[in-house]
Amino acid sequence: MIDMTSAIDRPLDELRGYRPKLDVPSDLAEFWSGTLAQARSYALDATFTPVESALRLVDVFDVRFAGYAGQPIAGWLVLPRQRSGPLPCIVQYVGYGGGRGLPHQALTWAAFGYAHFVMDTRGQGSQWSTGVTPDVPPAGATPHVPGFLTLGLPDRDNYYYRRVYTDAVRAIEAAASHPAVDTDRIVSCGGSQGGGLALAAGALADGVAAVLADVPFLCHFRRSAELAVDGPYPELVQWCHTHRQLADRAFEALAYFDGAVLAQQARPPALFSVAMRDPICPPSSVFAAYNHYAGDADISVWEWNEHEGGGEDQILDQIQWLATHHLAAPQ
Repeated sequence: MIDMTSAIDRPLDELRGYRPKLDVPSDLAEFWSGTLAQARSYALDATFTPVESALRLVDVFDVRFAGYAGQPIAGWLVLPRQRSGPLPCIVQYVGYGGGRGLPHQALTWAAFGYAHFVMDTRGQGSQWSTGVTPDVPPAGATPHVPGFLTLGLPDRDNYYYRRVYTDAVRAIEAAASHPAVDTDRIVSCGGSQGGGLALAAGALADGVAAVLADVPFLCHFRRSAELAVDGPYPELVQWCHTHRQLADRAFEALAYFDGAVLAQQARPPALFSVAMRDPICPPSSVFAAYNHYAGDADISVWEWNEHEGGGEDQILDQIQWLATHHLAAPQ
């Protein structure tokens, strides 16, 4: 087993101060305000259709809402059956290659008393959990096996994550439209790709009360491509290897989607987590986003773990952290 801390990244005491200079596009704010305005020109059309299931303690709703360019995005909303009044809501984004899965895979947050909104990821959902949302033109790809990291490069306007980040913002708005959700207590949440999307939603969406970003992907792209030995970042290395003359343009485009860049405009309180032996999302890429984060932020450090991070222990940390930020579920 490779010791990721000593082999490819910095010691923890150095990472705590790691605040690299980032290439921030001069029109970053205009790019995202224009992208989101275009998406909001379409009606959100959020629908919540009750699902019959054998689950006895929760109510499940099949969700549809309009994401990027008004394109339909699926999800689940899972609510504790015993509830009174609006609930704080966890809006969860899924890891790379996964989809919304099946309702019984989304029970943890409802068991803790939260409303739980799970966003399907367009074009994914064929690697380890199922999805139903196709990607659509200009990419024209139905759900398929990864990768997605280079889809659309080097064109920022046609880049895959422009669509997914927009979907993530609209998911916050869709969750807020349900009467069982307390609109003042919506939390963006996820691990790996989901952590990167949670971070993006915290920076770009209105109405996010807090961010839970575990071992976030999509941060500090160039360093991640240099260090990661597993997962999606080697896709970017292979793309640059093949498209040598376009590599610089690709990184210029990726700056619009870099979680470390977007962190500089994120204001909700955030709890990050990082795994010091992570071969997929290098610790320095996570600390780059954490140390640049504009709002109040804390970080859980898992010294001996790889990309699984704190796993179920991290959820317990999150529950305690949410309570300290007045985001506990009702008893």
